[in-house]
Order: sequence, then structure tokens, then C-alpha cells
Amino acid sequence: MATAGQIWVVLVALLAGRVWGGLTGEGADLTGDGADFGSGDGHGADLTGDGAVPTIDEADLASGDGADLVNGEADLTSDRPDMTSEADATQLDRQAADFIAKLNQDYQLHCNQMVKKRWNFNANLTDHNQKIMNEYAAEYASYQKEKWAEVIQWDWMKINDPLTRRQFKHFSTLGPAALPDEKFKMYTDLRSKLKKRYGSATICDFNDPKKCDLRLEPELEDIMMNSTDPEELKHVWLQWREQSGKKMRKDYIQFAGLINDIAWANNFTDGTDMWLDDYDTPDFRERLAALWEEVAPLYRQLHAFVRGRLRARYGDSVVSRSGPIPAHLLGNMWAQAWGNIIDICKPYPEKKAADVSAQMKEAGYTPVRMFRLSEEFFTSLGLEPMPDTFWNLSVLERPADGRELVCHASAWDFCDQRDFRIKQCTVVSMDQLITVHHEMGHIQYYIQYKDLPMALRRGANSGFHEALGDTLALSVQTRKHLKKIGLLKEEKDDPEVDLNFLMLTALDKIAFLPFGYLIDKWRWDLFSNVTSPEDLNCAWWKLREELQGVKPPQPRSEADFDPGAKYHVPANTPYVRYFVARILQFQFHKALCQAAGEYDPQDSSRPLHQCDIYQSKEAGKLLSAMMRLGHSVPWPDALEAITGQRAMDASPLREYFRPLEEWLTKENERTGETVGWKSDGPVCTKTPEATCTGRK
Repeated sequence: MATAGQIWVVLVALLAGRVWGGLTGEGADLTGDGADFGSGDGHGADLTGDGAVPTIDEADLASGDGADLVNGEADLTSDRPDMTSEADATQLDRQAADFIAKLNQDYQLHCNQMVKKRWNFNANLTDHNQKIMNEYAAEYASYQKEKWAEVIQWDWMKINDPLTRRQFKHFSTLGPAALPDEKFKMYTDLRSKLKKRYGSATICDFNDPKKCDLRLEPELEDIMMNSTDPEELKHVWLQWREQSGKKMRKDYIQFAGLINDIAWANNFTDGTDMWLDDYDTPDFRERLAALWEEVAPLYRQLHAFVRGRLRARYGDSVVSRSGPIPAHLLGNMWAQAWGNIIDICKPYPEKKAADVSAQMKEAGYTPVRMFRLSEEFFTSLGLEPMPDTFWNLSVLERPADGRELVCHASAWDFCDQRDFRIKQCTVVSMDQLITVHHEMGHIQYYIQYKDLPMALRRGANSGFHEALGDTLALSVQTRKHLKKIGLLKEEKDDPEVDLNFLMLTALDKIAFLPFGYLIDKWRWDLFSNVTSPEDLNCAWWKLREELQGVKPPQPRSEADFDPGAKYHVPANTPYVRYFVARILQFQFHKALCQAAGEYDPQDSSRPLHQCDIYQSKEAGKLLSAMMRLGHSVPWPDALEAITGQRAMDASPLREYFRPLEEWLTKENERTGETVGWKSDGPVCTKTPEATCTGRK
């Protein structure tokens, strides 16, 4: 996304309200999401110029500083050489370095103001905050255009210094600010409107139609997690989409058109080309497809097993033997992470799974204590503690004042090298503890590369940021680690307990893979006109059925807009980073475990899934060496710095889950489960069919 996301990272990404993060992300809904275990993803930077951003001090709004910066920036043109002359190469490098240093310094001030205003809106969804944010976004866009015009006067391809040249490349792409003023205002207004629609959506209770204040977090997620009434689950699933995605369909179609306008204004073929520029790999889509094919056999075995367990719970009339799984039965609003149905999926039901939510509550854990615990994990590796600004300004649980906010967990870099925050409506649970470590991984990454020039303060590619937090979570969720921090009693190793643990992990990480792959695959097809606006929803369900093997509780239509019920779509956050992160985290984990002396491929007594790098300074050194590179080198160089490999490789993931995959294969053969799925009816039609809503 050298264009709108990666390139502008802090620049336009801030304009967009850059926010790293995912399960929950979505994350995600990252609650798992490569980000949050609860939802399955986290969040990440918005590569097209939007993302998430939120809570500002009242003083910042009252003082009015920020707008003046737009009119008072330093003069960056005085040292520009005459590019028509035969300038000496050394002189060009020196003058270019001076210019780019001033530009970075100036952008840092504007970036800080933009992020503050986006943070303020996201943490308090008022019309007033939205107005302030959008007004400054327009001023910021004008400023960007002015500086972009100066940058493109340089013949920067002739610069010898690779770091200076890399920064010029980034600044030479304008992103959303390249739009004409009228379209830019339309873009910012639509982006805010879509996110506000998502963040403020509520539905009515299944048992009490007059109670219509149920929010996604925590009420709806709790129902999806805990209810076993298929009619209640169907009601919640349908009504959430009715109140969120369906109401934004028309706006999103217009917004998607503006993404292409941004791409064309920045000399990209379309939005797909723009988003994939982040990875700077011509055949990246083909590589992703190959990675999916490498992990698909494991996913299909897991899918077959889970479908069988759901059929045993709900019966053949609800779950077929060989068809897709009804999406509302998988314990998650988006069926992206299935860990909430571990109770029926444990290979050994009589053995406890590694879920310490109850122990955390008994021990008096609070959201702040969860974040303190995560901080201690990082410092045990020799990495940095959180600054005071983090503890003083972050929103770590839902405010008690009743304000509306975007609860999606997100990590924020305020571009001033000292202010880093998290916004998360944290609840005390093991899933959320994993999310906490994921978000804290983003913050640690920000801190590690904070001394780089502005243009280079981001991950080697967007998947690196998501992978980092999840890599650490692989250690945090082990029984070995939970014993060390006092949440599990000392017990002897038990292979059956191990398989339960691997199942829980797979229900989040393996179940997520096709979902993490298909969201952007759907958007790429939209941007590239492979999918027409008239086929938005049916194209979505075609991918979900073909790749993920799930179906809606009742056929959908083009009157609906189900992709909009997922945070990252209205937030305009590119999502394939979470798929990339799922692959990278196991490569990182294997390398760090070997550095820590915790894993030896030749020693079966120390399998990869039992590794805990906690307190390993050697692992910390490897992590720091990679993180400090930021975006100063191509991502294969950063990958090589930590793993010794230059290409993404799914084999460490398969290695991690090998004991479970062997068990699943045998179990599915024993029970006669069909591995794979075939359609058992229409999942989407052009026009709505006469169906019930699921309410009593």
C-alpha cells in the first residue's frame, strides 16, 4: 500500500485515522483476528487513508492548535536544487536529505493533530467531534497537496542514499488528498458516516422486542458466544446485519467508487493495485493463493470435525452432513473464530481446556491489571515499558459516562514519539487477555521504531504489525506460561490436555484463515470491476461458501449488505494483513523459540506448541532487531532478520498443529465425516425471499 496505506502510513494513514491492530479487531474484530481472540482480528492501519482514531484531551480542542500549523509550516523549498542542471550526485543527496528531514519534521506536527482529532471522534461519537475531525482533515489534505507538489519536483530516483530515496517514494504518493476538494469532502463524510453507523448500531432483544438497546459489545457478542438456542442466534445474526450493514449499502457503493478515484489520482490502476502496493511484490495475489492451498487441508479437516459436533448438538435438520456450516452456530458474529464452541469440540471433553477466564475473575483481575501483566511480558524480554502517556490517556474499558464510541480494539501512534494509546472495551477473560497482548504488540512496535523518520515508522509490511502481537500470544496462552504467572496450578504434562489446547488454538487461528483471505479478495474484485455493485452481497456469499464452507441462517439477497456488518469494511481497513499475520506469526514463533532454547525440531519432548519465550532476552534481541527496522528496508529483509528466510512459509504453522491434524484425520475417518462441503441450497438471490426473522 505504498499508496494509501503503507506509503502514507502516518501521513495519509493518519488522515485516515491510522490504527494498527486487528483480533479485534475486528478486530477486528482481531478478538482473535489476528487481533482479538473474541472476534478474530485486530485492526490495522487503514491503507486507503482511513482507519480508526480517537480520544483527545479537552485542552487540545479548546486551544485550537493544529489548524494554525497548516498555515505556519516551515518553508521546505529553499534548498531544492535545480533539477534541470547537472547537479553533483553528492550535492543532490545532501540537499535531498535536508529537504526530507524538514518534511518529516513538519509532517510529524500535522500527523499528531490529525490523529488527536480522529481519536477524539472514535472515542466519543458526537457530531461535534466529527465536524472538528472532518474540518481538520480538509485542511490537512490541502497541506498534503502543497507538499506533494514540492516533492514531485525532485528527480528522486537519482538519489543514491537508499533511505532518502525510500522516503521520497513514500511522499511522492498523495493518497486521498489527491482528490478534488469536493470529492475529498465526500470521502471524509462518507467514511465518518459508515463508521458511525457501525459503531452506533443496536438491535432488539429476542425475548423482549421492546428492549432495543443491545450493542455488539458486549451484549450481542455474549449471546453469540453463550446461547445454544438456534432461533435466538438466528435472530441476533440477522438483526445485527439489518441494523448495520444493510443500512450502509448505498453509501458503501459510493465510497468504494471513491477508493478507485483515489487510486487513479495516484497513478494506480485501481484500488486493488493501490492496496497491494503495500507488499511491493508483483505476484503477491498468487503467493497468497498458494499459501491458502498449503493450509487448506488442515482447515478442511477442522471444518469436517466441527460440523459433525454441531450436527450432534442441533440435529440433521439444522446442520447437514456434507453441506456448509450455518454461520450463526459457530460462536462468533462473523464465524471467523470458533473458540467459543470449544465445549463441544474438545477431543477429550473430560479434560480441561486452557481457558483461565474463571481463574482471572476469581483472582480479581481488572482491565488495567491485564494490561500491566502484558507490559511485564514485554519487559521480561528486555523490551520497553509503556510510557506514562499510555496509562494516562488510553481507553482500556468502556467509559461509564454512557458515551458512544468505537469499541473495536485498536492501538494508536500519535506521531510525536511519546504518545501511544490503546482503545479497547476490555472485559476480563482469557480471550481478551490475548487481545490485550496483541494490541500491546502494536504499541511495542511503535516504540521500537519511533526514532526513524516519519515516512518509515510502520511495519515492514502491514502483516508484520499484526503478526507481532499474535506471536507473543502463542507463548502467553501456553499452559507453561499460565502456570508461571499463577493462573494455573502445577500439573503434570498430559497429551490429552495438549490436544484440547491445540483444538482451542485452531478454532481461532485455523478457522480464521479463509475469512482473513476472502474479505480483501471480495474487495479487490469490487475495485477491479470483477464484481458489479449489483452483485455485492451474492459475491460475498459465493466466497464465503466456496472458501470458508459456511452459509447464512437463511438465504440473503442484494437488498442486504452483509460485508458491512464487519468492522473493517465500513472502517475501510485492508484485511489480508490478518491472513499474512497468521502465516508470519508461526514463522516468527519458531525462530524465537529456537533462539530461546525452547524448541528443537529433533526433540519430541519440546514441541513447538509448548514453547514459551517469556523472560528470554535472546528472543527479545531478535524481536527488537526486526522491529527497529520499521519500514526502512523491504519486508523480506526484515523477515530474514528474525527467521533467516526471505519468503512467507506456512510449514511452521502446519508443524505447530501437526499433533492435532493427525488426530483430526483419524477421528474424521473413524466417524465417517465428509471432509469438504458441497452446496445444499441457495445462499443468496437477487431479490429477497419470503423468510421469517427468527424472532419468537
